Amino acid sequence: MFTTIPTILTWTRIFAIPLIVGVFYLPDYLAAQPQKNLIATVLFVVFALTDWLDGYLARKLNQASSFGAFLDPVADKFLVCASLLILVHLQRADVFVALIIIGREIAISALREWMAQIGASKSVAVHMIGKLKTTVQMVAIPFLLFDGLLFGLIDTRVWGGWLIWIAAIFTVWSMVYYLQKAIPEIRARAR
Repeated sequence: MFTTIPTILTWTRIFAIPLIVGVFYLPDYLAAQPQKNLIATVLFVVFALTDWLDGYLARKLNQASSFGAFLDPVADKFLVCASLLILVHLQRADVFVALIIIGREIAISALREWMAQIGASKSVAVHMIGKLKTTVQMVAIPFLLFDGLLFGLIDTRVWGGWLIWIAAIFTVWSMVYYLQKAIPEIRARAR
């Protein structure tokens, strides 16, 4: 359970955080800012891809576990939240966007935990809007980490800035959706 290939891949997303953060603290004589941006972007993309790979391997190798199902979204949230904090620090993302996204992650995680305790976790199961939010975030963040011209054409700061705001809108939308699904259970428990 703790040492299956899918679970190890999930752990790598958590262990990647200090690597991605640490890149920006390298002395300039080791790496100039564009090199730091590129290294952090590549690291983020590689480790973000493990999110797809660990799920695929868990199904393919029949190694799905309740621990893996718990750890996978935690690793995703850590990776996204740490990256957002870096981007706010580098002044590439608005603090308001980071608060929306991080606040939603905390609120929905708490809601899911509570719904699981009362046996109603299916009410807040992952929905397509949540997956769409995650996809937009996973494109916006590396664009903002890269912070330059991609292929000499795409200004990743501009596109990343727009995408992170779109992700924030999807974030609020998905939170409202999950809360609406949970309200009947909340009302039933309040009686």
